[in-house]
Amino acid sequence: MSRTRAEVDATLQAAKLRASELLPTALSLRFGPGAQCCLLELEPALCRSLEAGHSLVIRGEKDEQAVLCSGDKTYELKVADTSNLLLCVPGCKTPEQLAREAEPPDLIHAEIFGFANNYWELRRCRPKLQKLRRLLMKNTYEGPDSPKEMDSNRTTYTTEDLLDVIQASKEEIMSHLQILNACEIGGYWRVLEFDYEMKLLNHVTQLVDSESWSFSKVPLSVCLQELGPLEPEEMIEHCLKCYGRKYVDEGEVYFELSADKICRATAQMLLQNAVKFNLAEFQAVWQQSVPEGMVTSLDQLKRPLWREADHRCLTHEILTVLRAKWCEGVQLPKTPVLEQQSAWGRGFAFLFPAPEGLFSSAHWYCAKKDRIKCFLLSDVRAAVSRNSFCI
Repeated sequence: MSRTRAEVDATLQAAKLRASELLPTALSLRFGPGAQCCLLELEPALCRSLEAGHSLVIRGEKDEQAVLCSGDKTYELKVADTSNLLLCVPGCKTPEQLAREAEPPDLIHAEIFGFANNYWELRRCRPKLQKLRRLLMKNTYEGPDSPKEMDSNRTTYTTEDLLDVIQASKEEIMSHLQILNACEIGGYWRVLEFDYEMKLLNHVTQLVDSESWSFSKVPLSVCLQELGPLEPEEMIEHCLKCYGRKYVDEGEVYFELSADKICRATAQMLLQNAVKFNLAEFQAVWQQSVPEGMVTSLDQLKRPLWREADHRCLTHEILTVLRAKWCEGVQLPKTPVLEQQSAWGRGFAFLFPAPEGLFSSAHWYCAKKDRIKCFLLSDVRAAVSRNSFCI
């Protein structure tokens, strides 16, 4: 039963309240059928995105903590309890909305649709992309003639498949696929086997050398024409994209190859099967292995290169490597604390003996809002000697 304005005034008088001290519009509420609601608190940018017709997606499997993803960001979902019961009243107007009306009503009747004693709040978090590399590395691409390509039971993933299993926004997933140098082959995302990737790179660098081209101006059309009989054209172009920058000059597409990327890949090739390498000898062999005109430098390896060693001390004289890996190849836990503890527990060390090398590498594993000291934590002790940096 709805109240009248006279009943509202009588209630004010019984409560000894002055109508002049209150807003002129009264809200008369009544409970409907009632249902418990799930409330989600959104930041203004996400509200505007929903109002514009975009969608939000909750992602996560049964053994994962759910996250909410917009088109370009990822958020953790946290439950926040409240001591007051929250009522859901559709169509209810705020005092600010009523003030903008020319003639606001003196009485509004509304029905309570539902209630809740808690709500979900969002907290921006890092996208959970470790799983992306793990899935793609299970079935790397070794070339069109590989026996693996004949196996109909191999596991492959389309973009929609990745969106179903990876807890990240679409933009973050696509960006990380570029970091992994993944390519779309037949509608499925694949990561090239490192040996096959180096094979493609060698074809390109040998062609550049034989044609006496500048590494800053490698024509795409000629590369496809010359190397097409050896490898698929899309693989040649993908290799150029991975190791160069695409640009157009006078209507023709060129690539500017990156010396740092090529030198870094060559170092990985030399170290991946090494057991023991004198540092000076490694630098000499490394320089001889890169294309003529490129100069190697340890600064090119500041992208963190982990090693699995018997000890945690790396000297300038001897570099002991049991198995060299790039940081993307090391499957570390999801949180910075566990990453740090796992790395030290497994006997990993950084390539650079100087402390600044460690800090430069650790920066890659820190979230945007975290500082490097949060990554290292208080239980890690560092000692600097004349020729080494020990952890």
